[in-house]
Amino acid sequence: MNLKDLKIIVTGGAQGMGAYFATQLHLAGAKVAAGDVNEEALKALPAGIHRRKLDVSKEEDCVSFVAWAHEQMGGLNGLINNAGILRDGLLVKKDRTTGAITKLSMDQWNAVIGVNLTGATMMVRETVAKMVEKELKPGVIVNMSSVARHGNRGQSNYVSAKAALASNTVTWAREFANYGIRVGAIAPGMIETPMTQGMNQKARDTLVANIPVGRIGLPEDIWVAVKFILECDYFNGRTVDVDGGLTM
Repeated sequence: MNLKDLKIIVTGGAQGMGAYFATQLHLAGAKVAAGDVNEEALKALPAGIHRRKLDVSKEEDCVSFVAWAHEQMGGLNGLINNAGILRDGLLVKKDRTTGAITKLSMDQWNAVIGVNLTGATMMVRETVAKMVEKELKPGVIVNMSSVARHGNRGQSNYVSAKAALASNTVTWAREFANYGIRVGAIAPGMIETPMTQGMNQKARDTLVANIPVGRIGLPEDIWVAVKFILECDYFNGRTVDVDGGLTM
């Protein structure tokens, strides 16, 4: 699909990778609707990008946002499922000094699953329903998974969400093929975004030391993969790792 033919939603579109994707799509001539919980950050996007507050963990937000985006852009044929949060913690931890046991809280679990998996699923459901209802095709969905889907200490909630999203990419590609809608996913490694900038320096340094290309990824590195999935009409149902060789 040519980028200028896209009428596409970008979730988590006000910051980090989402803002970069939305801007690049806009510059390429696509019509873009960016949603994010951060209304102030949305204001910084280039003029011409449709923007509105969106909390993907709320079903009513997902339903109304997709309907609004369809109306604003005069149609809808794409979605970049980028919204995500971290609430890291070991499932169970024993303090070596006191012997006290701490457990990953259900609030931590539910927050991450609610945004990274349930929210992503609702956005796909609503976007595809609108495409099918209006017979808008071809269509394309890009899900943001993560290399963490293979398992990562201290991220039971995040790993579960990202692994499920990669699996559902296959499921949805099979379900939506008859409607002319492709579904692909990208699994970034460590990318320089506001979410990862909150890591402590020691953890960052340790991770970078294990990346064969010797650096943290940038949003533009992931954009190259996003652009490929959007433009390659023969790509479907697969997840592309873009991680600097971290998981080799």
